Amino acid sequence: QVQLVESGGGLVQAGGSLRLSCAASGRTFSVYAFSAYAMAWFRQAPGKEREFVAASRGGATLHADSVKDRFSISRDSAKKTMYLQMNNLKPEDTAVYYCAVRLGGVSRNMNEYPYWGQGTQVTVSS
Repeated sequence: QVQLVESGGGLVQAGGSLRLSCAASGRTFSVYAFSAYAMAWFRQAPGKEREFVAASRGGATLHADSVKDRFSISRDSAKKTMYLQMNNLKPEDTAVYYCAVRLGGVSRNMNEYPYWGQGTQVTVSS
């Protein structure tokens, strides 16, 4: 089974920071296997299409241009958790942020990720 749970969202003022977590559970996600999966963050604002934010697999990382130099991904294999550190947040970052997992390399295409978490709301006020 595959379970992904996001947390860490909330309300923050523009220029502030948040750290999102995506915890993977289920026997499939062992400490060893965790590194074999690509894990990604997507976000979706009301009335907007879901968009890619960032992804990682092993040492490889990929970031959307809109968050490059502001957001960073890290992974803790022992905790089977992926983090998204978000700095210098802007109102346009307001969205529900989703964690997703796929077998294979990093991808910007949401259709290539079969496993998803429930999402966590990030609201950035001006």
